[in-house]
Formats: sequence, structure tokens, C-alpha cells
Amino acid sequence: MEIVSAFQVLSSGDDEKPGAYAVFPYDRDLVRRFRDSFPRARWRVGEERWFVPGTTAVQRLNAWMAQELETLDRHADAKGRDAFVFEPLESRYLTVADDLQVRTPYSRTIVEALRSIPWAHWDSEERIWRVPFRSYEELKSRWTEIEGAARRNEPEARRKRREEQKAQAPEEASRIQAERRRSRYPVTGGDPPPLGFPVSTIRWGVVVFEAVDLDPIDEPSAAALYAHVQGDPSRYVWAHWRMPTLQEIYRTKPVQAEEVPEARFARGWWWASRDELRERARKLREVERAQRSRELTRKASVGL
Repeated sequence: MEIVSAFQVLSSGDDEKPGAYAVFPYDRDLVRRFRDSFPRARWRVGEERWFVPGTTAVQRLNAWMAQELETLDRHADAKGRDAFVFEPLESRYLTVADDLQVRTPYSRTIVEALRSIPWAHWDSEERIWRVPFRSYEELKSRWTEIEGAARRNEPEARRKRREEQKAQAPEEASRIQAERRRSRYPVTGGDPPPLGFPVSTIRWGVVVFEAVDLDPIDEPSAAALYAHVQGDPSRYVWAHWRMPTLQEIYRTKPVQAEEVPEARFARGWWWASRDELRERARKLREVERAQRSRELTRKASVGL
């Protein structure tokens, strides 16, 4: 791809307000210089080009692009092609033509990597990334990351990961249920939760703590089930909880000023908000209704 031909200035149609469109390959520094020179320019998503308003937009854009072209190394593409011949990249994701064409499965990692390469741009018609030979060294320096992300996002690789996650899910769910039956929760020894009051937790929602151990946790695998446990698990102790009753929920005054999420996460528990208390009350009422329904069914089955 010749760099000169990649710059275009197009006049807007008669139905447009006065101005002109600018089309050029994506490059962060180039876009920055363009925005500095044309602060009123706006990116048109549908047309995939910049619109510069004003009756003299065409003349100003032509002058700016001519200045930009003067600063380019006219031999850069030839040098890049020579570098490719001397040390080529070989990959099923790369095609060599007038430029370097990259076609991969979608990956945000790949998009960010290619966007950081000067002059690389997305060809929406061919659905490929085009990289001029002048940017070969930058592409080569990022190719390991790009190719690795492409392989990870191949349909077969993604399917295999989904199957592995499904296989692991029952085991993980079993561990969580076993931990729930033990009715314990890791808290920092220096900042334990209050006993006898409904408070919110990351793993179990609103609960009431009844006791806190003195000895540090010596089960790293169990502590790993709790997202807020950071670093050495021995800094934490087990706090033992139970579900609150509906009356306890109704009597609890919700917190007025909620803590910032970072503080909540670091401690693992916090005073419950109005919405959290309402949600726990709703679930408790559902449990009561289910229990009453089962009891009525049992009595009906034995003729009581």
C-alpha cells in the first residue's frame, strides 16, 4: 500500500453543511496531530472518516496532508519489505501482498495490539487488518502476542475451554455447597464483624455472625473460595454465621452511607443496605412459603 494514496480529501455532498472528509490510516500520533490542527473535526462512524467543517476545509486539509507527507520517509516501505525478506514472519494469520494483511478471529487483545502499530488500519470491506511494510518491525515485535491471542480465540480452542469449564463447574459447585454447610466465613482478625446483627457478605449475602475463632486459618484451599481473601490466608480467622430471621431483618436499620466498594471488598463484610435487607427478607419469605407447602402436602398424604 502506498502511503501517499492512503491520504484522501473528499468534498462533502450538497446536502451536507460546508466541509470536507479526511481519510488516512490510523496512527495515534497522526490522529493527535490531526486533532490539534482541526479541533472541530468529528469522526463519522458510518462513513469511517473524519469530517472537517468549514468552507475552506478542502484547502486546509490539502495543505496539512502535504506537510505530513513531506515528513514521511519515502523509502520506509522499501526498507520494511527488505526487513521482511531478511527475517520473514510465517503464519496462517498473515498474508503478504502489497502490504501485510492480518486476518484472525476476533480478540480485544489483537485489536489493541494492532491499533498500537503506526499506520495499521482495519479494512471493513475485506475484513482484515492492513499493515504497511514501513510498520513491519512494530508488527514483528507484537506478533507473538497477536498470534497467541488468535489461537486462543479459534472456535475449536474456545469450545474446548467451554467444555473444561463445564467439567470443572460441578466440582466447584460441590466445594461451595460443602463450605456453605459449614457456615463459616473468613474475616481479618483485626476487623471482625459484629455478632448478633444482620450484615452483608460477599459470598453468602446477609447473614448473622455468632462467633469468631481466635486461631488463624490453616486451610488455604478453603480460603481460596472467598474472593476477598488476599495474600496470606493466615491473616484471616473463621467467623461462624447463620441465616437471620425475618424479625431480625425487619428490626435492622439499613445503613445510610454505603462504603466504597474497595473498602467492602478488603474487609469482606459491611453493614447491609435497604435493598440488601429487602432481598434477604424476600428470600426468607419464599423459604417459609415452601416449607408450609411441603408441610401441607405431607399432612394431606397421611390423611391428617
